[in-house]
Amino acid sequence: MYTSNLNNLILNSDSYKTSHWVQYPSGSEYLSSYIEARKGDYDVVFFGLQAFIKEYLSTPITYQDIDEAEKVIKAHGLTFNRAGWEHLIEKHNGYLPLRIQAIPEGSIAPASNVVCQVINTDPEFYWLPSYIETALLRAIWYPSTVASVSRYCKEIIRQALEKSANNTESLPFRLHDFGARGASSQETVALGSLAHLVNFAGTDSMTALIAASRWYQMGNDMPAFSIPAAEHSTMTAWGRDDEKAAFHNMIKQFGGEDKAFSVVSDSYDLWNAIDNIWGDALKDEVENMGGTLVIRPDSGEPTKVVREALERLAVKFGTTVNSKGYKVLPDYVRIIQGDGISSQSLSKIIDVIIKAGFSIENVTFGMGGGLLQQVNRDTMSWAMKSSAICIDGTWKDIYKDPITSRSKRSKKGRLALVQDGNGQIKTIKEQALGRPSDNLLRDVYVDGQLLIEDSLTIIRERAGW
Repeated sequence: MYTSNLNNLILNSDSYKTSHWVQYPSGSEYLSSYIEARKGDYDVVFFGLQAFIKEYLSTPITYQDIDEAEKVIKAHGLTFNRAGWEHLIEKHNGYLPLRIQAIPEGSIAPASNVVCQVINTDPEFYWLPSYIETALLRAIWYPSTVASVSRYCKEIIRQALEKSANNTESLPFRLHDFGARGASSQETVALGSLAHLVNFAGTDSMTALIAASRWYQMGNDMPAFSIPAAEHSTMTAWGRDDEKAAFHNMIKQFGGEDKAFSVVSDSYDLWNAIDNIWGDALKDEVENMGGTLVIRPDSGEPTKVVREALERLAVKFGTTVNSKGYKVLPDYVRIIQGDGISSQSLSKIIDVIIKAGFSIENVTFGMGGGLLQQVNRDTMSWAMKSSAICIDGTWKDIYKDPITSRSKRSKKGRLALVQDGNGQIKTIKEQALGRPSDNLLRDVYVDGQLLIEDSLTIIRERAGW
């Protein structure tokens, strides 16, 4: 039985990487590779590298790591570069002799641009940039994709608020993360929900709160918020005949001046709940409790359900018309739609709400699987490719250019990212830089040291918070 721990960086790779050190040409000294999102429906919001460096690259390789990795890899049927890893400990105290450059986290760049670049700093370790591809690419593609999807949704909601509400002040709380239970692991939640918090301040993923403090300098500052909320078990425990009592208990427990709470209201009959319980039997309590009741539908076709819920609430509680000419429910009642939300469905629901004459300020959205789990590396076609190699002191460009898929053509040479005179971001070769300071890529990690450490607050500002 193998006892290797999951933090053994040598084993945090694809199997075929273990034999690559003998596959490069003789005289190989330096290998430069880059990461990009080759395409996608979203601009890239770069995020997650700092977390990876702090969690995985700030701890040196040990002889125990080497011993464990050798047992696993040889039994797995592969060759093992024991001499190379031992030399890394002897020469660099177990820290990776790499230089990792990247754009600042929270930066926004069009797809098909370099966002990260890695090269070895010691010619004896030409094989290392490619060896960490698996871990480094994964550390970037997932949180960056979530941050990109989240920002795309934020822009949809922003435009809707600008059209139908008096202001956009509530925007940071308009898309709430409900993805923890549907994510593949706790680390997925930590990275994915934290990536969402680059754009928003609402989450039910408490793991992200710890991650913000652990990786992004939040300390005791709270990066996100939530409110008390019911689930079906706490409502159905009262039984169908006592649904009104269940709802009344929520007002009793959580109502009050400036307080808000959410009640799932479709355990049985959403329309009965709105028309006869919230809008009749408990109407006076809702109106006079001093806080905000947020009614949550949780089933049905979202565009139809949200519109009808708004219309029924308008009949029961009335509306006012804001400066943009759209109907607004009283402050004490709102809706949250957290079922069936994706970047595609969000626009459709919002369109229906606005066409029905309601302001989007009546509705908050929750997103679960569509935010944290229904993304993959192909969502934005993320890739890490080698683009230049130095052999016996001479640099040459390397690239792939398959005739069967031009979309997989890779970039050539040592790269830089610049902003041209028109404000457009583009990738160029490093030697074409006018000044080194023009390069938007900056050294983040060199030879075991994290050189730049940003807080989530700074990253949010870059992302247009």
